[in-house]
Amino acid sequence: MKNVLVTICGRAGSKGFRNKNLKTFYDKPMVYYSISAAQLFAAARPDLAVDICLNTDSPELAALVADKYPEVVFLPRGEELAGDRVPKEAVYEDCMKRMETKNAKQYDCLIDLDITSPLRQDFDLIRAMEMYEAEPLDLVMSAAPSRRNPYFNMAQLTADGYACRIIENNFTSRQQAPACYDINASLYIFSRSFVLGEGGQDLWKGRVKIYEMFDTGILDIDSEEDYLLLEVIARHLYDNIPGFTAVRNGIRG
Repeated sequence: MKNVLVTICGRAGSKGFRNKNLKTFYDKPMVYYSISAAQLFAAARPDLAVDICLNTDSPELAALVADKYPEVVFLPRGEELAGDRVPKEAVYEDCMKRMETKNAKQYDCLIDLDITSPLRQDFDLIRAMEMYEAEPLDLVMSAAPSRRNPYFNMAQLTADGYACRIIENNFTSRQQAPACYDINASLYIFSRSFVLGEGGQDLWKGRVKIYEMFDTGILDIDSEEDYLLLEVIARHLYDNIPGFTAVRNGIRG
């Protein structure tokens, strides 16, 4: 049986959106959506041994999770990993090493679920994991087709302030340009070797594939405006798309 570690990571506070990881989303604590998705995945894949951990330096977030999900292992985040410039890959490595020591076993892969991307469908983790298992990969990351193609309808400014193309090309229509994707932080599946640093912790080193998500549901919450907009979107998704409703209905209490 393969061992899978699911990580849910969140710092205390936030410069862009204060205490965003403690927010209530559509009447339920936002962090509960990630836990519900992880538990639905574990129930759908009884052939995997799935452990879930919370890595945070926020006592409030830890208490919020422990209140309804005491089985989620709390990993207090050390001060050296609590800064806003600490790469999240360092937190993944910390999680895996501590959980392997705690449980006296080796994990085959790590799935990270971002707290501030609560809109996942019940099958997203299942299908992303199937993609990961289909061939030797270092990483599967979630994304959606880009609404703005950098080859055709995105621009940048030169040093003297004039607009120019981001990528020089001879395309005359958007359809001619290569398919591009907006990467979100909703879910990542990493191989153990990547997490432990053998890939240099560069997301683009090694074999990487994209798991395509429903694009309207992946807005990452980084501001009050994002939060308010995503709640409006959520009302429509919960009323009309069962895959999103299943995750919300799976939340305890």
